[in-house]
Amino acid sequence: MTETLQGVGVSHGVAIGQVRHMGTAVLEPEAKQIPTEDAAREQARAKRAVDAVAADLQARGNLAGGEAQAVLEAQALMALDPELMADVERRIAVGSSAERAVYDAFAAYRALLAAAGDYLAGRVADLDDVRNRIVARLMGVPMPGVPDSDEPYVLIARDLAPADTALLDPTLVLGFVTEEGGPTSHSAILARALGVPAVVAMPGATAMPEGVVVAVDGSSGAVIVDPSTETQERLRREAAERKAALAASTGPGRTSDGHLIPLLANIGGPVDVPAAVKAGAEGVGLFRTEFLFLDDSKKAPSEDAQVEAYRAVLEAFPEGRVVVRVLDAGADKPLDFLTPADEPNPALGVRGLRSLLEHPEVLRTQLRALARAAEGLPVHLEVMAPMVADRQDAKAFADACREAGLQAKFGAMVEIPSAALRARSILREVEFLSLGTNDLAQYTFAADRQVGAVARLQDPWQPALLDLVALSAEAARAEGKSCGVCGEAASDPVLACVLTGLGVTSLSMGAASIPYVRAKLAKVTLAQCERAAAAARAADSAAEARAAANQVLSGE
Repeated sequence: MTETLQGVGVSHGVAIGQVRHMGTAVLEPEAKQIPTEDAAREQARAKRAVDAVAADLQARGNLAGGEAQAVLEAQALMALDPELMADVERRIAVGSSAERAVYDAFAAYRALLAAAGDYLAGRVADLDDVRNRIVARLMGVPMPGVPDSDEPYVLIARDLAPADTALLDPTLVLGFVTEEGGPTSHSAILARALGVPAVVAMPGATAMPEGVVVAVDGSSGAVIVDPSTETQERLRREAAERKAALAASTGPGRTSDGHLIPLLANIGGPVDVPAAVKAGAEGVGLFRTEFLFLDDSKKAPSEDAQVEAYRAVLEAFPEGRVVVRVLDAGADKPLDFLTPADEPNPALGVRGLRSLLEHPEVLRTQLRALARAAEGLPVHLEVMAPMVADRQDAKAFADACREAGLQAKFGAMVEIPSAALRARSILREVEFLSLGTNDLAQYTFAADRQVGAVARLQDPWQPALLDLVALSAEAARAEGKSCGVCGEAASDPVLACVLTGLGVTSLSMGAASIPYVRAKLAKVTLAQCERAAAAARAADSAAEARAAANQVLSGE
């Protein structure tokens, strides 16, 4: 019987295929005492397993590259946490086996995270995945994961660990649906990078029977269970028409009446550049530099190593615009040499620019490396600071850029509500703003981007979030400066039109989304975008805002 279920669409496209379920790990080792004389051997076993899992996560990251690399390297650091390892060794010393000691040590740490508030609670899924991998290795059993299949399928899971999502084979995995997660979760971001249609936060997803045919619409979030032959043919026809329209849409981003809105790419490093160039990106709107620093959590990369990596990206966009975000460490991206180990809530502590101002030598080295990397290139380099809270932060960053001799525009990311509310003040110190809508939503609504239960508050269509975007854009216009969006909100073609109507001056997104946004903008006028923006802001919920904007843009 045909049934339509509704989740949150996070990656464009339509997938039709049979359901295959993600294997789930039930890996609780037997609780048994070991002889005292075996403790040293068990401790060595545990250490080897931890090192092997960390190396595997690192290798998966190197293979996947880009944003996936940063996510998996963060998980590898989690596996190697010295406090966790010390707890494992202590438990073995009093009689636990290696696998039971790992299980219990991670369970204790898990309980601390789960009780520490929304932000840290969101790390529980990643911690569980690391624990399962270590225990599976110690028990000598395969790690449950992506199912084996010779035929393409739609993957169903409660949630997907980054290590699984990063290496999905798009020729076999037509799309995926998860019961948990949110529009800005790691898996959603990686799905967009892979170009795999995906729906998250869909209640009852795991109850779908194995082998049933489903149609997944990664744009609307609809999942049709057991669609009729006619419905399947219609969806395939519409998908083919969209694909043809995308192929026909080329050139710079602009509305149908000629209003230019540059479409830029979000990248994590040189490995992401080819996809951005192929998609017709007009430059880079967010170059996340964390990937280089996560290679070794104990020390920062050398200035020469940074120069090499930055220049590889800058050379790919001659005459183009490349916006580099300096290191954003802390929260879910801890670095031993930079991040405090004892913060009760890292998301609200010493993160981003705050970390760099406490370690000026790290910031100074990165800014010098960027200056050297841009020497002799015609690229338009812009450098911005993450987690700017006020004018004092903006001034400190701009002063550091000048002291490093950086010949570039200096900007501030708007990720904290205070920055949007006081945007005009901040713009007296810097030359542009860039809205990170993922974190801005997280801090506006006190809703962790990794927690599926609060996914509705992470929806970038929330009118309160649109109000903050409008405040920032109005401030930039008043100061004669630019204000772009580099959060995942820009990857939604309809929302991209609304953002244009709110007055933002550029849109940056994963490369796979650029053709969709370009094609949509080309069908509407600036006046339509402005009317859609006004209608969305007048709504009282994200769903109402989306519906109101769609109505305006469709001419109804």
